[in-house]
Order: sequence, then structure tokens, then C-alpha cells
Amino acid sequence: MSHAIIRGMALAIAAAPFLIACGGGKADNPGPVNAPQCSGASCGVQGAPPTGASAAALCPATADIVKSTYLGGAGSGEVVQLNIDATAMTYTLKWIKSPIPLIHADVTVTREGTQITGAVIHPPTGTLPTAEQTRCAFILGKGTGTASNGTTYTTADFVNNPNPPMVLVGLGVAGGGIPGADVEYDGLTILPVPGLENIGAVPARHFDFYPFLGFASTSTDLTRLAGTYNGLLYHLVPSGAYAATSTNTVETFDASGNCTGSNPSNSAFTPSSSGCLTTGTAWTLNSGGYFDSQNAPQISTQLTLPSGKSGPVAQAHMILGQINGATVPLVIRTGSVNLGTAPLHLDAKVDDESGIAMLAAATPLASGGFNGGYVGADSNFRYTATLIQGPIGTFINPTTSNAEDGFGLGYGLPSPGLIGVQDKAGKTGFAIASGGLYAITIQDSVNGGVATTSQLNGSSAGAPYFGIGAQISH
Repeated sequence: MSHAIIRGMALAIAAAPFLIACGGGKADNPGPVNAPQCSGASCGVQGAPPTGASAAALCPATADIVKSTYLGGAGSGEVVQLNIDATAMTYTLKWIKSPIPLIHADVTVTREGTQITGAVIHPPTGTLPTAEQTRCAFILGKGTGTASNGTTYTTADFVNNPNPPMVLVGLGVAGGGIPGADVEYDGLTILPVPGLENIGAVPARHFDFYPFLGFASTSTDLTRLAGTYNGLLYHLVPSGAYAATSTNTVETFDASGNCTGSNPSNSAFTPSSSGCLTTGTAWTLNSGGYFDSQNAPQISTQLTLPSGKSGPVAQAHMILGQINGATVPLVIRTGSVNLGTAPLHLDAKVDDESGIAMLAAATPLASGGFNGGYVGADSNFRYTATLIQGPIGTFINPTTSNAEDGFGLGYGLPSPGLIGVQDKAGKTGFAIASGGLYAITIQDSVNGGVATTSQLNGSSAGAPYFGIGAQISH
């Protein structure tokens, strides 16, 4: 691949994560949008880009973008609907499920059920190499809406936001970053004595955005899930100082949504009785067009309550994305906090582990089977680019176009389609691919670690790496 192509791919990631061509979509809108149409400076410093779509279009014609509402999930443990009106230059975003608190003092009231609307702008001149990429890329500005508790909820504006949420609308998929949050909780105090105060405290942390992937076309037919999958998971535990865990899983689903796992024993994990790591009870369809599973397994060390009660009580949610003829399940684990009854809170149930997983059908994948350039967002809260060439993978810095960490790929592992990963420092992990999407995890920091603006106490050393990308070149 030439330097020019590599540079173009790296530049594209700055505001074009998860680019992939795929037909389909739902022509519904989650709610009215009434912000004024952009003009002049309100469209960004480069002005309004061309409005048409050609044979080389990366997204629908400008007037047609509004016809698809993207259902997907975020690394924050949130299930999200997103619609962008590229004519009015507005967006509507609804958090269908969320563990992210609205305010610091109350962890039981979250963004769940909140819908916001706001303005979008295209990236400034020079951010992307082509007008077509600029036309399909949108930076999300301040969004405002009414939360479930009746208060007004507002996200950050464009101004003084060095790492804002950005979304690229593709043909059948949208992804990048949705609005982040400031998270902090002093903890529950039963009595002002050691061991009974500040229980479950969550350190203050700012998240610039949360990585997001949404599908225009999804399925509610569980028979499409039937089969064996490799999965990669990434979870955070806020009450554990945001302890991050990433692992792999091999799971088989029947046509009724029941799961059977064949995962290695690990005392740190609490799999379901079937051995699965993504799924507790069998998947069941809800009215939102996705699936629920109760008592989702835990893969991280959990908070110990004074009552001694612990264990998984959170839900998992599965979106059956349809991409290039493939079914790609995206699983979101939404943490749950119930503080129980005062004064002793003996019935409290806390399972705040939240995260995301991608599954890929366990079919053989030979060296070169998913060669190409990929773009995506990752657990570093950055946009990144990856080049896969047979047994070699390379992360590319999107701002400098320089190669960063490299890694080797090992094919032919016992589970078909599961690919071994090892970087030059000996750090190991796995990769999977399906329908033009790929996911990777490495059991240590890569590419400089978490972005400084989203780090906890200025450090992310040792945290595992997780990323999902979509193919933009072969």
C-alpha cells in the first residue's frame, strides 16, 4: 500500500470512524428536530460541502441521510439510537439503556430514557482529505433534552472541546463517538465508621466521548443468531477505580437464544451457568428491536458490599447488526446500581461493570483473509487506523500518519476464525473479523495509552487495549 493511501486512511480516521458500505436502513426518526438549517459559519469553517452523492459516495445523498436511524451501542454500556439530519444540520440522540449517572450525587438516575437534540457541523478544512469524506462526517455539538427525572440534560458544545464526539454516516452504518460525561460518586455511607462509609466510591473522571457503533439495518429474528461465535469483550468497573478487563469467549447459540460457552476457567470471571461470558439467561426480544439477557456475567473484580451479597444482576443487550450479508452481534453490558433501603441498605445490589463486546461467526480465516485498512474508535478514547497485511498488523497515528505499534497475527488457532495477536514487546491478545468489521484486544497499553483528557489521575498504564474498526480499503 502506498504512502499516499496510508496517509489518506490515517487522515480519514480523524472524523470518519467505522466507514463501511452496506445497504438497508430504517426510515424512521426517533423524534422531531427543530434546530435551524446551517448556513455560512454555522456549517463550520469550510462552509457547506457539496450536497449530492455520486457513484463513489461514502454515505447517502445529503437529503436522504435523515431517513436512517442507527441502533447500536457504546463502550459506556449504553444502547443508543442516533439520527442525523444533514440538511437541517441537526442530530437527535436517545439513550435507550444507560448506566451513566445524570449527576454526581445520585448513581441511580442515569441517562436512560433521555433524548437530546443539537447542531452538527462538518470537520474544518484540512481535517479530511476529500470533500466526500467531509460531507459524510459530523461533529456533534451541544445537545439538550429532558431527562427521566424531569431535569434538563445538556452535553458539551463545540467551543473549547479539544476532542469532541464525531460520527461518520456510512452506507448502512454510523460510528465514532457519542457525547461523553463527567463521572464521580462519593459512595454510600451507612455509618461514619471505617468499612461503612464511602462504599462504592467512584473517582472523578472526564470522558471526552464514548466509542459508538450503530447499524441502519438490524434483525429481530433470533434464528439468524444460531451458530458458534468468537467474541472479544471489554468492560470497566467504575467502583473499582475504573478497572478495565478484556477477554475472549467462544459461544454457541441455538435458534431460541440459549447460549453454551466453552471458555477457559478463570477465577476472576463469573460466567453464566452455561459457561458463556456475554449472556446470562436466554436472549429475549424487547419492543426496542434488540434483545435482553438477565444476570449478565462479570469478567472483572467486583465491589464487596457490607452485607456480603454480590454477583451479577446487570442486563446485557444484543443488537443483531446486518453488514454485507453477515450477522454481526454487538453486545452491551449495562451496569446496575440499587442502593437498597436505608438505614442499613442490607438489600443493596451493586453490579456497575459495563462495557461492549463484538461477536464474529467462528468460520475459518486464513492469512490474508481480512487484509486491508480499517478505521475505528478504541479504549484509548481516540480514533485510530489499522493496516492488516497477512501476518502483520500496524497501528497508524491519525495525526502524523506514522506507523506506531506493530503486531503479528497468528492464524489457525483451535477456534476457527480466532486470530492470535502479539506485539513487538511480547504483549498478547486476539483479533476477529466479520462482514467488514474487525475487533482486537491486547493485554496491555498500546499507542501511548488513554488520551490525556480522558485518563484517570493522568495514568492508564497497564490497561488492556480494545478496538473495533471497519474496512475502508483492501
